[in-house]
Amino acid sequence: MQIQVNTDNHIEGSIELTGDVESVVMGALERFGSRITRVEVHLSDQNGDTKSATDDKRCVMEARLSGLQPIIVTHQGSSLEQAVSGATDKLEKTLESTLGRLDDRKSHAPHVVDVASETV
Repeated sequence: MQIQVNTDNHIEGSIELTGDVESVVMGALERFGSRITRVEVHLSDQNGDTKSATDDKRCVMEARLSGLQPIIVTHQGSSLEQAVSGATDKLEKTLESTLGRLDDRKSHAPHVVDVASETV
């Protein structure tokens, strides 16, 4: 699974920030690893230079799944850590639900029964 971290011009991207985000995402989603090709993480500060508001850090995560439409979640928090953690939790729950339904559908596929034709 590839994890790509992007920041807006109000958040200073660093190797440490990227490593922290990758660690959180990988820890939560590694069990889906074979089904997820890429996770894109977009971090932004909604207020920019204005520091008076709370819950102004935003994390958008987009998981790309093999053969399926991307799954996108968003979470806002007062810190980047809260925003990333909240978005990761939402993405994990959404993946569990989405992939669980798909797996359930596959396991409940109709069984084909051969019926021998009878001659009268």
